[in-house]
Amino acid sequence: MALNALGRQVALVGFMGAGKTTLAPLVAERLGRRSVDCDRLLEGRVQLKLGELFAKAGEVEFRIAEAGIVVGALESSPDAVIALGGGAIKSPTVRAALRDNALTVLVEVDLDTAWERVEGSDRPLAKDRAQFRALYEERLPLYRETADAVACDVDGIVLAAAGVHHEAGGLERLGELVPGDGPVALVADSTVLGIHGGRAQASLGDRLVSSHELPPGEGAKQLHVVERLWSELSLDRGGTVVALGGGCVTDAAGFAAASYLRGVPWVTVPTTLVGQVDAAIGGKTAIDIPQGKNLVGAFHWPARVVIDERLLETLPEHERRMGRAELVKTELLAGRPLDVRAAAAYKAGLCVRDPHDRGPRQWLNLGHTFAHALEAAADFDLPHGQAVALGLLAALRLSGRDTATVEEALAPQPVAVDRERAWAALLRDKKRAGGEINLVLLSDDGPTLEARSAEEVRAALDTLIR
Repeated sequence: MALNALGRQVALVGFMGAGKTTLAPLVAERLGRRSVDCDRLLEGRVQLKLGELFAKAGEVEFRIAEAGIVVGALESSPDAVIALGGGAIKSPTVRAALRDNALTVLVEVDLDTAWERVEGSDRPLAKDRAQFRALYEERLPLYRETADAVACDVDGIVLAAAGVHHEAGGLERLGELVPGDGPVALVADSTVLGIHGGRAQASLGDRLVSSHELPPGEGAKQLHVVERLWSELSLDRGGTVVALGGGCVTDAAGFAAASYLRGVPWVTVPTTLVGQVDAAIGGKTAIDIPQGKNLVGAFHWPARVVIDERLLETLPEHERRMGRAELVKTELLAGRPLDVRAAAAYKAGLCVRDPHDRGPRQWLNLGHTFAHALEAAADFDLPHGQAVALGLLAALRLSGRDTATVEEALAPQPVAVDRERAWAALLRDKKRAGGEINLVLLSDDGPTLEARSAEEVRAALDTLIR
């Protein structure tokens, strides 16, 4: 079973009328990939409409020709988002190619909607409603058996491509959602263990072999904490670390998983708004050192991210406000209002597109160069959301943009930290290049990465400090 679309095609399967042809180019744009419609490729190859080919060749020869087109698309390079015809998965050859080359997403559609969309069309198998229903019921089990994930819209497909499972009540199904059947080590801080630990442990059942408690907040992201966790873990290479908590817990547990036995699988279950819209997605893991935030880390893609918005119901209001900063950041990047699911999908799409942070994924650092500098100058005692809100102010000012959105939603106030320490931390930031600082800013065409002079960046930083 494919867990994500890294290095794999995204294949859309499903019944006729599901919308695969419409969805494929929209998903491809989000993932920075080509869009391939196998029906159109087949028509181009034979110079006939599908209905004409079906009538002329018969279904057996039609499926043989179709399978050749689909397998060729699945085995091509570079990766694409590929829409398959409704009956293509009847071919064992196609199903084998899907297993070997693709993350296969079933685009769900109910029977009535599918019939409304195709009734009166030239589709050869959509002439009679009773026959249409029988065909739908016959194929549905095969679609479900073949698919790695199920979705019904662009965001759902993008989330599936990143290995993100969004479901209210997902915590109760954690035992099913952690891939594989090997042992599991649960990692959380004391607060989260007290609130959600019992349900997580019950869901994991016999697979759970150990539970590990980390300090709250940035205290989790210290080398001595990770060193203790390494020493406590008893997993073999078939085991999985499950990180239950906010961004600090997932950062630390993910880094431990990335380095323990040179890397074991991990699953993240974010319990904060920051985690659900940002920190838990995309496989960036890190710990802090005195010289700066997140300066030691690794890319280690989670085997799965389980987003259960019910976990936010116990979130204290101040934590929700901190998470709101990351949500506002994502809305600024996307240029539209977003809920948790849509914000998670926006980040997921950028991360699949650029898993190692060498291109458009860097857009997600909007405001963060300043935020990390302020956090380091405050000895990491400044809440991340507060720092991000201030960083967004600086980024918008340097972009020549109105700051009203950030001020109204987040009400950021300058902080009392040492200016020289903040500047020194900013200069150590991973985005510095020579005498200039690379910043994510906003242009008329959307996010952009720009180099600004040290003097200009220093002046912007100073406005955030009282």
